[in-house]
Amino acid sequence: MKQTSVKRNTLLHPNPVMNRVTTVNETAEKDAAASYTGITIKTGYFLLMTVVGMVIYIFAQTKWFQHQEQISGLKYQGFAFSLSGPQAITILGASIVAIIFQLIASFAPKSIPVSGTLYSMAQGMIISGIIFTVLGGENHMEYLGLLALVITIVVVFTMAILYTKGIIKVNNKFRMVLMTLLLSMLGISLITLICSFIPGVNTFVSRILGNFWVSIILTLISIVMSTLLLVSEFDVMEQAVEQKMPVKYEWNVAFGLSFAILWIYIKILEFIIRIAGRGQDK
Repeated sequence: MKQTSVKRNTLLHPNPVMNRVTTVNETAEKDAAASYTGITIKTGYFLLMTVVGMVIYIFAQTKWFQHQEQISGLKYQGFAFSLSGPQAITILGASIVAIIFQLIASFAPKSIPVSGTLYSMAQGMIISGIIFTVLGGENHMEYLGLLALVITIVVVFTMAILYTKGIIKVNNKFRMVLMTLLLSMLGISLITLICSFIPGVNTFVSRILGNFWVSIILTLISIVMSTLLLVSEFDVMEQAVEQKMPVKYEWNVAFGLSFAILWIYIKILEFIIRIAGRGQDK
């Protein structure tokens, strides 16, 4: 392995894991350098671990959760469902695990093979909880999860084609738009959190955010933002391969890609649930 000085875009990348890759100045010999095949395989691995997490939740629901006392009368985006205590603990625990290991992956990139695996499995359990507990059960609408998957696949392949054909180019302007969207959404979330503690104001804010069209617009913005993030990850993948970064960075790039793909899927699923849930309310 050798060191080289490679000029790279220094604009902060929206994904901290990928931002570290864009500042790498290491190169390796051909046999020890990152490759498209290696990155694709590792991305597939993280997505497979998501499926494993989903299967674990389904198994637990079939063998354990269904035999627990259910709390009925719960509602999410128009969908009525029941939930047992262990199910709630599992979903909440998976959410906490996902946040923790996402942070670990961001600040300790060498841990990504492990932290990325646990993050992916936790996300799979959360997704299963939404599909098979909220949409499933008495609603019998688990197929919406499959619909979201099909749309996600179409979006990912479309963006990949547009990027490889040079129709979409990742430059400073592109990244600035992405960062603006990201910071705007973070700002809205922060303001919402602060307002939730202010009497009177919290009711007003909840009514605004609870409005169907406002929630749809915010979800669409999130879908656009996650799609742009995916394209940005494609650019980092190309940098890693073309500039012959060491093979160890394949894990970073693969985690960034899988993170973006999962984010797109979750946001598309959220959008579908909001649309379908409105029909449930009527």
